[in-house]
Amino acid sequence: MEINTQDYRICYDPATATVSFAGFLRLIGLVEYEQIAQLLSDVGDLKQPKITLNLQNLKFMNSSSINILSKFIIEVRKKVGVQIAIQGSLLIPLPNKSLKNLRRLMPALELKLI
Repeated sequence: MEINTQDYRICYDPATATVSFAGFLRLIGLVEYEQIAQLLSDVGDLKQPKITLNLQNLKFMNSSSINILSKFIIEVRKKVGVQIAIQGSLLIPLPNKSLKNLRRLMPALELKLI
């Protein structure tokens, strides 16, 4: 599973159950995020014990991007036995406070800012 555009790349590695994001996620509105939401939903349906969202190579994400991640976490927390880990970077100015707030949606969420 992969989405590749001029501005961003999102790919799923089944060997590690990791969804890696790279580039600039600055789409407008939920309609433009449908393809990303579908990819995340498909990954959630695989019922891996742990799904990692690697945001370390993401240069920018707007509030709509955070909203899509929030919806994915809400969807996954309904599944028994599925853990979410998010990897971010302290060197890239992402909305780290927003990422930390995702724990409110899933208290067991593992967040690593490297």
